[in-house]
Amino acid sequence: MMKKLVKSRRNRKINGVCGGIAEYLDVDPTIIRLLFTIGIIFGGAGLWAYIICVFVIPDE
Repeated sequence: MMKKLVKSRRNRKINGVCGGIAEYLDVDPTIIRLLFTIGIIFGGAGLWAYIICVFVIPDE
């Protein structure tokens, strides 16, 4: 069975993007959230990536 990248309903803090990516990659959602936070702090690319993911990744 092929995995699909979708926003998570179980691991949702803001919109479920980090939880969905974590479920897809089989890692802890906290790691993905930290990576996005580091991306926001160092250059702001994490914020743009998150906003794009909110609109591009479908709901579960």
